[in-house]
Amino acid sequence: MTGCSEISKKEQLSDLSNNKFSVFTRGGTGKLRNKADDAKEHATIWDRMLSMYALPEIDNARIDREINWYLRNPEYLSRIQERAEPYLYFILNEIEAKKIPGELALLPVVESAFRPEAESPAQASGLWQFIPPTGRLYGLKQNSWYDGRRDVVESTQAATTFLKELSEVFNNDWLLALASYNAGKGNIKNAIDRNNDRGLPTDYWSLDLNNETSAYVPRLLAIAKIFANPEKYNLNLHQFPNEPYFELVDIQSQIDLGKAAEMAQTPIEHFFKLNPGFNRWSTDPAGPHRLLIPVGKADSFKEKLAELPHHERIKWVHHTVGKHENLKSIAKKHNSSMDEIAEVNHLDSNMLGQGSVLLIPISYQALKGEAATNTATNSNHNQTQNSAPAKQIYTTKKGDTLYSVALRNGVEQDDLLNWNKLSGKGKLMVGQKLVLKKSGDITVASSAPAFKEISYTVKSGDTLGQLSKKFNVDVADLRKWNNVPKNSAEIKPGVRLKLIVETSHPAS
Repeated sequence: MTGCSEISKKEQLSDLSNNKFSVFTRGGTGKLRNKADDAKEHATIWDRMLSMYALPEIDNARIDREINWYLRNPEYLSRIQERAEPYLYFILNEIEAKKIPGELALLPVVESAFRPEAESPAQASGLWQFIPPTGRLYGLKQNSWYDGRRDVVESTQAATTFLKELSEVFNNDWLLALASYNAGKGNIKNAIDRNNDRGLPTDYWSLDLNNETSAYVPRLLAIAKIFANPEKYNLNLHQFPNEPYFELVDIQSQIDLGKAAEMAQTPIEHFFKLNPGFNRWSTDPAGPHRLLIPVGKADSFKEKLAELPHHERIKWVHHTVGKHENLKSIAKKHNSSMDEIAEVNHLDSNMLGQGSVLLIPISYQALKGEAATNTATNSNHNQTQNSAPAKQIYTTKKGDTLYSVALRNGVEQDDLLNWNKLSGKGKLMVGQKLVLKKSGDITVASSAPAFKEISYTVKSGDTLGQLSKKFNVDVADLRKWNNVPKNSAEIKPGVRLKLIVETSHPAS
């Protein structure tokens, strides 16, 4: 069944890919939209998105907690708007085409903070955070040259298709569909079955879910609510016109990305924000042969591309192998990579004959004396902040448990067990050394939130219940951290309490 399912998904996505040059103007009815009609109907992106909202308005304490976090971090709200600007028009086209709720255009806020280069410790990648197998299931090509999970067009089409299918699995209950996008439909079905067995309601809010999935849907509903009510929440909306930001251009064959950025008159950093799927200094030799170019630069780019001689699409130099030279030293000399040189010259080993001539692909950016953007010997341009997880050592203290150590260090308890080859049954010993791994400073939805320990001085009238709501912690944890007996609710003014609180959302 898995094989049949995978074939059908790829065929479905293939059908979509045949129409990629029209997706930028396609409307939900299947008719073609044009820029004038869009602008006439909705002046800004936000106007258009709000007109497509379709989820029920819900009052829930979990949503309120997420709203409060966003409001305490106005700089984050500003940042995600700036990051979203290049992508929202296209995302809304796909949302509209598949007739799904407009709020889902904001799902990349929760998944990746609208960073197409974001990568989670679970190897989820891109705006929509596809893990490798799910990406392949939905036709997202992944190799050393190109990763469709980060491709803006491919991943958005795949994600909206996936979400649409999940809604159908859960009888058009979009909250369950969203929860399953985060946790997997099997886990959500199991949670529903458990509630059915107990005679309990099976709506999203009634399910017993892990902490991340319990916060995931409220987080989306919270950000959607804030953008729907900017005056109420004192949000400074960045007013983007409801117009295409980029145009998809057929380039027909491989091209150096530095050269393409130069022809598009676009800074290389911004060029890669529009074309984040490419892993190296050029597009994939096997395709896709297309680039996203800022609308205002597209016509000029196409003219320059038509005039560009084929041999200038990729810059090559000939290198005569000298005495004691090897593939590594040659790659370093030309700011290229061993894999690329070996692939171009059909080499089966690193052994080179002195005097033999190699063809070396060279980035135009490197020729100008700038750092090469993407080579296998350097870090991927999309992962400069996602290096291999850094290892840290934590020395356990009196009273530490696996749960408290995981919580304090913002990691999952299961990861802590795996990293340290622990069974989870034994107690921690004071002074025990535990390995902790952190994965750079890009944190996304599937990684644990960060926590820190703070001190709070009890004021007159404070109760444990009030403090648990104020700091979004459990009463039981408050008791445990501060040795407050279970049968006592009294806390005296002036007493200093220890609290371990969440300091940031995932993908912040």
